[in-house]
Amino acid sequence: MNRDALTAQLLDPHSGTDLNRYGFELPARVEFVSQARKLARDQLRYWGIHGDLHDTALLVISELVTNAVVHTGGSLVACELLNGEPQLRITVQDQGSTTTGPRVCRNAEEGIAAEEERGRGLLLVEAVSSAWGAHDCEHGTGRIVWAELSRETGWAC
Repeated sequence: MNRDALTAQLLDPHSGTDLNRYGFELPARVEFVSQARKLARDQLRYWGIHGDLHDTALLVISELVTNAVVHTGGSLVACELLNGEPQLRITVQDQGSTTTGPRVCRNAEEGIAAEEERGRGLLLVEAVSSAWGAHDCEHGTGRIVWAELSRETGWAC
């Protein structure tokens, strides 16, 4: 497990066991989103997570990492997976440097026409997650965005 600057903040060494936690950090560049999916895919398979939950987790990771890369100016993005009961929790942290956090655009009036596509990733995360949210980091300028996927079905709906 890679425990660098951002992942050290995500992973709490005093709770649970590292067998159910996996974290990594990557450069905050679009070309590394596929690497985030690959790392997560390998870990999910190692844990024996397949089917809808596996596919949904990869979708959520892709959307959250992409959101962190596109909407912040940091150089790193960290991702943590927590294999728990009754859900799988996905957490993505960026280094911040912008004044706005993630937000869901529910209609075209909320966004600029040229940016109409933006915000749909978080709508997708909201649709497939049993819960999700975002908050500022305790230390620094970054944001943490998390999503929980039910182990029952892998889909919230």
